[in-house]
Amino acid sequence: MFFLTIFALFTVHYSLFTDTTASEKWPGVDETVVEKFAKEHGREAKEPFINTDQGDLLLFVFLIAGTVGGFIGGYYWRILMVERAPKIRRDEQKITG
Repeated sequence: MFFLTIFALFTVHYSLFTDTTASEKWPGVDETVVEKFAKEHGREAKEPFINTDQGDLLLFVFLIAGTVGGFIGGYYWRILMVERAPKIRRDEQKITG
């Protein structure tokens, strides 16, 4: 029971505090590279026009884009495979026959 308690405390401690220390040790590419070169060339970082870091906005945009792309692809698939397919087969028969 003692070892289980120590293991549980160890797990809780490192699962709660590791995330904050890891982000401080390893900043992202935007902060280390892009902002560094932007400051060297006299440009400062500014807030994006549409901030996609809030909530699930980026996932929602991908969902909408995938839905619209699926409808467009399905519509043209129907035209190519259903409506134009008999014309192609008729043209092939005229050539061979």
